Amino acid sequence: MTMIYLYDHNHPKMKAGIRMYGHSEALHNPKVAGKYELLLGIKTLDYEIKELTRFSKSCCECYSLLKERIDKLCRFMTDEDNENLWLLYGFHDDVRAHAQRLRESSAQAVCDMEKYHSLCLCDEGRTIFEYLSTLSDSVKEEFVRCRIDETSNVLFIGSGAFPLSALTIAKETGASVLGLDIDTEAVRLSNKIAEASGLRENVRFSGVRIREIDSIREVTHVIIASLVPQKKELLDELKSIVDPNAKIIVRYGNGLKSVFNYPMEGVPDDAWIPRELPSCGKLYDAVLFSQK
Repeated sequence: MTMIYLYDHNHPKMKAGIRMYGHSEALHNPKVAGKYELLLGIKTLDYEIKELTRFSKSCCECYSLLKERIDKLCRFMTDEDNENLWLLYGFHDDVRAHAQRLRESSAQAVCDMEKYHSLCLCDEGRTIFEYLSTLSDSVKEEFVRCRIDETSNVLFIGSGAFPLSALTIAKETGASVLGLDIDTEAVRLSNKIAEASGLRENVRFSGVRIREIDSIREVTHVIIASLVPQKKELLDELKSIVDPNAKIIVRYGNGLKSVFNYPMEGVPDDAWIPRELPSCGKLYDAVLFSQK
């Protein structure tokens, strides 16, 4: 019976403890516990993804476990309860800091997984077309809404080592696609995948800088991947070098989606006209920019 006061918020000794440790908000507002539920979920996913990324370098079988954790992350960030918690606590410094760490961990994990899948596909000599079907109809709808067709010249920034989006554009529309990536190994693997898929005439991959592209003025559409940071800076650069009629599609993830995607931070200048593209429940959002 002597310990009952520990759970009585009105007991003098309990009040003294509250004053000493500063827990009055949490004790008198049970909803605050939701913040720590959110933090625990973010930190747990970050730890598991980091560890499995490291393990996978020594044991290829761990990539299947890593994929499970990435899938778990996708479910976590699209869960309605978690989205509500983010609205309440996502602006807290500690929540934002851990969310950024999780984004960096998941981006590295996805990069490694893409390279592994590309190597497996090339080694097995299998066709890429069966993998293209894994893209949802909502992603393909993005291409339709942006009016990409066989006359289009598409620049895809941040195409990655397993470039499903770039290859799908080439296959579904017949457009000419140039994928850019700063990772030289990703570029090499992407070109091997393009060769194996029979799409080499329509799609190629390179590590050159945007300003080094000779045909940059012929580009009709630019797609910036969700895992590419500094999107606003890219828009500023593109404004002065692409054709004024070119369409820029920026994939991003704000709010809770920022644990997996780089957000769209800052407002582009008045030279751009933005039009939000329907997300259809995807793991990222997209906005279409055209110049005034």
